[in-house]
Parts: sequence; C-alpha cells; structure tokens
Amino acid sequence: MSAVSAVPLTSPPGSHWFGYYDKWQFNAADTHLLGLRSAFDLRPPAPGDEIEIGLIDLQRDDFPWRTLGRTQAWNWQAGCMLQWIPRRAGPERCVWNEIAEGQFRSRVQDMTGTSYVLPLPVFTLHPSGQEALAIDFHRLEDMRPGYGYYGAADPNYAVLAPEDAGIWRMQLDTGRHELILSLAEVAAIPYPRGDIATAKHYFNVLLCNPSGSRFLFLHRWRWGDGPFHTRMLTANMDGSAVRVVDHSGRTSHLIWRDDDTILAWSWVQRYGHGFFLFPDGAGAPRPIGQDAMPLNGHCTYLPDRDWILNDTYPQGRDRRQALYLYHVPTGTRRDLGAFAAPAAYDRELRCDLHPRCSRDGRRLVIDSAHAGQGRQMYLLDIARVLAEFD
Repeated sequence: MSAVSAVPLTSPPGSHWFGYYDKWQFNAADTHLLGLRSAFDLRPPAPGDEIEIGLIDLQRDDFPWRTLGRTQAWNWQAGCMLQWIPRRAGPERCVWNEIAEGQFRSRVQDMTGTSYVLPLPVFTLHPSGQEALAIDFHRLEDMRPGYGYYGAADPNYAVLAPEDAGIWRMQLDTGRHELILSLAEVAAIPYPRGDIATAKHYFNVLLCNPSGSRFLFLHRWRWGDGPFHTRMLTANMDGSAVRVVDHSGRTSHLIWRDDDTILAWSWVQRYGHGFFLFPDGAGAPRPIGQDAMPLNGHCTYLPDRDWILNDTYPQGRDRRQALYLYHVPTGTRRDLGAFAAPAAYDRELRCDLHPRCSRDGRRLVIDSAHAGQGRQMYLLDIARVLAEFD
C-alpha cells in the first residue's frame, strides 16, 4: 500500500511541535489540537528562552493558530508536558509547565482564557482529571540533558538517592501534594544484576493505567558520566504495592495496553531486544511483533487496542524515520510513510515523529523536519488503512 499523505498543519515563521507521544494532543471532540511554537531551532533552550503554547482549529482548512500562553520551562523532546486534562463539567482545560522566581510549577487553563497556577510541574495526569503525578525536573535535566528544564537548581544535586525527592501526587483543583515515593525508597529495592548503591538515581516516564488504579515509572541511575540503566516499576496511586516489572536494565519506550499489561521495548534473555507484553504482576513477558517491529520506537495503541501505532529512529544514509501501524490480531504491518530527518536534528535536538492519534483513532499527528522548513506538525488520515481490516 502507498504511503498516507502527510498534510502540513504548521509552517514558518517559527518551528512547531508537540513532543511526547503518550499525551493527548487532540481534544475530546477531535476538533482542536494543542501545539508549541519556538522562534528558533537547532540549539538547546537557554534560561529565559520562551515558547508559545497554541491551539490549532482542525475545522478550518487553513488550520489557524491561537496563542494560549507562554512558558520558559520546556525542551525539544517533551515540550512543556502540554496536554488536555480529561474532561469534567465545564470548559475544556489543558495544562503545561512553567517557571517563575526560580521554581518550576504548572498552569491550568480553560478555553475561555481563565487560568490558575499549581505549585508543582506535572508529568502525567490521572484519567479522572482530578490529579497529576510530578517528578523533579531539575534533577532530570542534570541526569539526562534535554529531558528536564533549565532555570532552577537541584537542591539534592550531590545526594545519590535523596529521601525528600521522587514522585509527587498533586490535586489539580487545590494544588495539595504529597511525596508518595522517594528516590531513596526505590534505590533500596535490590537489583539482581549488581549493587547500585553508589550510583546517582532519578525517575523518568510516569503513566497511569487506563482505570487509574496504578501507574508505571522508570527508575534510572548512572555512575558519573557513564550510560544510564533502567528498570520499570509500577505502584498504586498512593505509592504502595511497588512492583518491579522489568529489571533488565534496558527498558525503553512503553505504554499500557490495559490495566494489567504493559507494552515495552526491552531486553529478555531468551529473545534479545524487542517489544514485549509485560504483566503487571506474576508471569513472564511475551514477545510481540518480532518480525514486524524489530526496532525501538514510540509505541501507542489506537483506541480499539487492535492496532499499535509506532515509529523508528532515523535509519540508513538518508536517515529515514518509518511510521507504521501493526495489526495485532493478524500480525500485519502497514507502513504509512518514511520521513527523512536532516543530519542536524540529532541527539537532544532530535525531531522524533512521536506519533499521536485522535480520540477516534482515525487521524494522526507527527512532528517532522523532513520538508526543510524546520520542525513542523503534519496530519495523516488513516481511515482507509483501518477500513481494510473492518
């Protein structure tokens, strides 16, 4: 099947993107998109560099951009954790992270223009729309540049596994928050592949399961300037009942399939590297799509859970990033396109596709620099592909 047309949603002046693949970019009605705009590209953000938060109207052919706000707490990979808050009564709301007076925080804004500030920066939202989970973004930036934020110092910079830093639970209406899991607690959980007591520890990638009963997170550590190591854990929303789901040290991109199962790229001794279905509890991981999905990518499920949406990092001399769907019931892969990443978009300046689907699963948006106009967003209609399997 031929590639699906990628329709430009944005264009210069400015670079436009969204970031992380596990956040809702489409609103509940699939009529509007959230996005980010920067006046520059191809250099890391410096303290004080500001970007716009915007809203794109998909109901108009010219896709107009409406500015909602601005922030100085952002990076090229995850943006400012911009995302729609799950719908409750009243106007639709979104949230993003910002910095003020040397402190990271978050702002909730509804589509009438009303907003308020919360005391912590958010990472992921509970499906109820009532609370969020947060981590220390200054520590994340120190440990993995390009994934946290500039502009604030880590008070625990010299502490390997602090007791007063880790994962926070925050109420979105009141800002009330509590530390539910400290780095010290998780670092003390034995690691079967060696002693990690002398490493420096941090958290990254938090995501609630569909019902909101548990969340997953990545525990990472490094010795000096060496490579980071990773294990995947889950916990109840209050931080209790912590489970180590994958202790391989190599867990990468992941998503919940359902309340009890996680799809993740990792390494399992019997199979090597690949995508696996990890049970949140007893049982061994099972490989999935070994022939069709042989490379690491930013994986999500379409709403019906029959399809995995995925991409790859740049491959080959022309650095093409593949975008594809994997049909789980039949084991069939459908390629949607390949987008050449210019060589300058590398390392922390990468422009990953980070494919994100609409609420009805019939459209996708990607970030890409393939057209020579800087990083921009593109819309793809995949309804015809899905219809082949109806």
